[in-house]
Amino acid sequence: MLPLEGLRVIALEQAVAAPFCSRQLADLGADVIKIERPGEGDLARGYDGALDGVSAYFAWLNRGKRSVVLDLKSQAGLDALAQLLDGADVFVHNLVPGAVERLGFGWDEVRERFPRLIWVSISGYGLDGPYAQKKAYDLLIQAESGVISLTGTPDSAAKVGVSVADIASGLYGHASVLAALITRGRSGRGERIEISMLECLSEWMMPPVYTYLGQGRTPGRAGLRHNMIVPYGAYACQDGQVMLAVQSEREWRSFCAGVLGQPELATDTRYSSNEARLTNRTEIETEIERVFSEQSRVRVLERLERAGIASAFVNAVADVVDHPQLHARNRWTEVETEAGTIPALLPPHNLLSAPPRMGRVPALGEHTAEVLAGLESSA
Repeated sequence: MLPLEGLRVIALEQAVAAPFCSRQLADLGADVIKIERPGEGDLARGYDGALDGVSAYFAWLNRGKRSVVLDLKSQAGLDALAQLLDGADVFVHNLVPGAVERLGFGWDEVRERFPRLIWVSISGYGLDGPYAQKKAYDLLIQAESGVISLTGTPDSAAKVGVSVADIASGLYGHASVLAALITRGRSGRGERIEISMLECLSEWMMPPVYTYLGQGRTPGRAGLRHNMIVPYGAYACQDGQVMLAVQSEREWRSFCAGVLGQPELATDTRYSSNEARLTNRTEIETEIERVFSEQSRVRVLERLERAGIASAFVNAVADVVDHPQLHARNRWTEVETEAGTIPALLPPHNLLSAPPRMGRVPALGEHTAEVLAGLESSA
């Protein structure tokens, strides 16, 4: 039996953040009913047609859910949603600011009508404050949170290559739901959960924020290097790049002796502490790349591993698909879509006694008749 089997989640959701939250609940066995608008459904369905017409994002975020089309501009649609919530455990939503309240399903209304319901709002900036009514998408939150100021090269800022604000919000939402289910088991009462994308990424920004507050300096953009630790990043070899991370002075001594073949660098006052190496970053990184440029990346990686230095190849997307560690651990499986079978990675929670449910990615409205018939039979 899966951990969340028997629980029902109503997801009035679109795009990435809330769908990622509810998909993780579905993976753990919850019955997730995804409410979609007539016609186009979740806007993520139209992002692309990468998988024989199925959007890559939609396929990733919506497996294991049931899709129900409701016209929430009609009284019949609102009545159906109310009936669904009456039998639900969790209500997740991330519509534009104020939309759920205008529909009559804000927290104040819901807690009176459905006192055991866990109400989950995922928004860009939270439900109050001067930004509460602003629309927000991942890239905008990366900008507002300062993440972009640390990402890219010294000459050019860049966004993170995946939807990190959305993903962070979905993760915090999922964890909060699990905590609220435990709390409800003790109190018998529902809970109000509010997730702000800005607050999620701002929390992740605390190390550079503390550097600013404590030292008055702001870490700059460092490309594939770390802006607070040296050496940490990608370094060129004869045939590509190797990523490495030196995290302590013990590792620094091992790196100098076992990888660079220059043990005297470890005690050179220009490099004998991380702060000193930050000050003299250009000089030490030039020497590292001089040594690495004479060797293949396989040879460099071997020396790093013998010295006990964490390291990795700088892989492309195709390399991830073929990654030997993922295949050795049997992480790849398949899920069904309306266009056929597609590969999928198992989620990383790895509960020994409860393998995840890797359900079908639903077509738009695929389960409308089934779910609404269930409402009629229970009326």
